[in-house]
Amino acid sequence: MPMTQPGAEAIAADHAASPASAKIDARAGAAKSESAAAGVVHSRLANGMEIVVIADRRAPVVTHMVWYRNGSADDPLGKSGIAHFLEHLMFKGTHAHPQGEFSNLVSELGGQENAFTSYDYTAYFQRIGKEHLGTLMEFEADRMTNLVLSDEIVGPEREVVLEERRMRTENDPSAQLDEAVQAALFPHHPYGTPIIGWGHEIETLGREDALHYYRRFYTPENAILIVAGDVDFETVRELAEKSYGRIPARADAPSRKRPREPEPRAHRLVTLADEKVEQPTHERVFLVPSYTTGAPGEAETLEVLGHVLGGGPSSVLYDSLVVEQKLAVNAGAYYMGSALDDTRFWVFATPAPGVSLKQLDDAIGAAIDKFAAAEIAEADLKRAKNRLIAEAVYAQDSQVSLARWYGESLATGLAVEDVAAWPDRIDAVSAADLAAAARKWLHKRRAVTGFLESEGQDEAEAKDAVLAA
Repeated sequence: MPMTQPGAEAIAADHAASPASAKIDARAGAAKSESAAAGVVHSRLANGMEIVVIADRRAPVVTHMVWYRNGSADDPLGKSGIAHFLEHLMFKGTHAHPQGEFSNLVSELGGQENAFTSYDYTAYFQRIGKEHLGTLMEFEADRMTNLVLSDEIVGPEREVVLEERRMRTENDPSAQLDEAVQAALFPHHPYGTPIIGWGHEIETLGREDALHYYRRFYTPENAILIVAGDVDFETVRELAEKSYGRIPARADAPSRKRPREPEPRAHRLVTLADEKVEQPTHERVFLVPSYTTGAPGEAETLEVLGHVLGGGPSSVLYDSLVVEQKLAVNAGAYYMGSALDDTRFWVFATPAPGVSLKQLDDAIGAAIDKFAAAEIAEADLKRAKNRLIAEAVYAQDSQVSLARWYGESLATGLAVEDVAAWPDRIDAVSAADLAAAARKWLHKRRAVTGFLESEGQDEAEAKDAVLAA
């Protein structure tokens, strides 16, 4: 749930101008709800658009975010990448505000803006002086309903996205391995499709595809407004009513029914060899529950487990593989808990010179099994939980990170109260919980292992083995 894990995946467009329990009342026009977190207020406009206001009086600035409950996992079959493509196209202008006017205004006012697409959401944000909040809302509300697209706009931008894919994936063996591992982990679920989309499908995306997706998902009842900064709730509510509130609800929020992966029965190995690889790497990814799909306490336990196993130089995997056995030069793990559906627990390592990926893989499995067979010392567990909570607290010093924590949580099915309760839930995780979770969720049959190696590395290792025999 916190915005501190390195696995939080999203593709951000370069448009910069300079954790579920009790739900909040979801009736249209519901009265505001005060969160247990001081200074956080949640409400909803009559058209269904949610509002979260987070007080931050440290500077006279605001972070304004609009989150849509759609991401790449909502792309239609055969149209992968449309969510990310539309994010690009949302900067192409409306009848009232031609292309570039919004971005230029933000820049002239000394602000910043950007947008990003993930599997479960798409978000747009600006950070600017608080006196300009109403202007931001007017512009953002306009492009929620009045986006103008033509073939002349869509075609060149499609080429931009294809070039982005070539740069980020086609020319990067590590990214190719990540893509292949996720496809193997999620053969039925859309999390197995890259956020940016498959190249051959991006090539077919056109104006009508973008507009159909836009009309389906870019509606007030499918959106969340997050405002963090030196503002009060009533002011934000009044401004939102004047801008977003004028947009009529089109229908019920879009259904997000997705297939669920069956229980894994067999370990899978993906090997990618490329001449550009200078340093082999290892990754093992487990299918696990998210904050949204897990039973009470499961996600928090996996969060702590990721930190204990691989959260830095004092972690179990680093100490075992790097310090003690000297089989790796780096090792770690993290839990990607913020997801609408079942998610991923990553373990990664880089072998030391002369160590094969198979040797490293065996050592990783042995280290996980050893951890699962015994309970961590209480003092070590307390220290790990304190660090994890402290990292999340420090991250909230950033107004944007604070707003993003709430936005991501609500967009993936959680409530404001879940964010407020997260530290207490983390603190409740026990040593027995960790060992049980490692045994249950980190079994190798639940995993896909990825080997990234240099072209010809297999042959060289086989030759060395013969010579050593």
